Amino acid sequence: MPYREESLFLPVSGSDILHLRRIRHATRDDGAPVLLLHGVMANGRIFYSDSGKGLAPYLAAQGYDCFVLDLRGRGNSTPPIHRHSRHGQTETITEDLPAAFRLIRQLRPDSPMHWIAHSWGGVHMTSTLVRYPAMIPHVASLVYFGSKRSVHAKNLNKLLEVDLVWNLAARAIIRSCGYLPARKLKLGADSESNKSHRQSKYWAKIAPWVDSDDGFDYRQAAQKTSLPPALYFAAINDPCRGHPDDVRRFRAESGPHVSCMHLLARQTGHLHDYNHVSLLTHPDARHDHFPMVTDWLAGKYHAIPENI
Repeated sequence: MPYREESLFLPVSGSDILHLRRIRHATRDDGAPVLLLHGVMANGRIFYSDSGKGLAPYLAAQGYDCFVLDLRGRGNSTPPIHRHSRHGQTETITEDLPAAFRLIRQLRPDSPMHWIAHSWGGVHMTSTLVRYPAMIPHVASLVYFGSKRSVHAKNLNKLLEVDLVWNLAARAIIRSCGYLPARKLKLGADSESNKSHRQSKYWAKIAPWVDSDDGFDYRQAAQKTSLPPALYFAAINDPCRGHPDDVRRFRAESGPHVSCMHLLARQTGHLHDYNHVSLLTHPDARHDHFPMVTDWLAGKYHAIPENI
């Protein structure tokens, strides 16, 4: 096996403990650290599996030191989300991600890190960086898979998945249960708290990029900062959860920064017409576009074509 694994546990409040799965090369300890973050109704398993599949084992085999974060109450973080959970995306942005950042800095003080996210995780990561710009010099690059902040797409999938299920049905379930048990209902891989659902639902509805807790204006802050170089992957078969046009809008509102947007599709030379999940989980991804990730992390920005 070209990598080794361990679990790290990080207290972030009086009762909440974050889990980070550390996956690194079997013999090397000098690889650049990488923080990986999942999206909503998900956990860190989007990046790895027991059989060694996924982006994190792939990067570890290339020498990178990966830290896959389970946000508060998800995956192996404790306690699991329940009806009395009061945390939301404000806590993700202001507490969880900064805590993970500090832990990696403590373990690897001399190595700039890279940040990688899937879906809404990219919104969380960018929000943290523009809110705390002192962190930016320590983050060498960003790679986002299907990350969008607001849903402008208008199609049947958006009507069913976003308007009906996410906006209406999920709120009704939360009023009954106190939280969204997405895994039990087979809507996703993990649960969402009432607050995390409410806050992300608001932002996705083309609302201002403003924190509902304290009014912090992330869009305004983004215009005053420069994010690390960012690679934005979009999938052609992703009609609403990461529509290419919405990914482009997210890049634009994140302020001026070195960036590239790359469409994963047969028409752009890839093996498949990927969707919102398969762009990370398809077995062919490691041969198709995961090498682009390592090129970006290595600073080979011109090696990735802007094709959309």
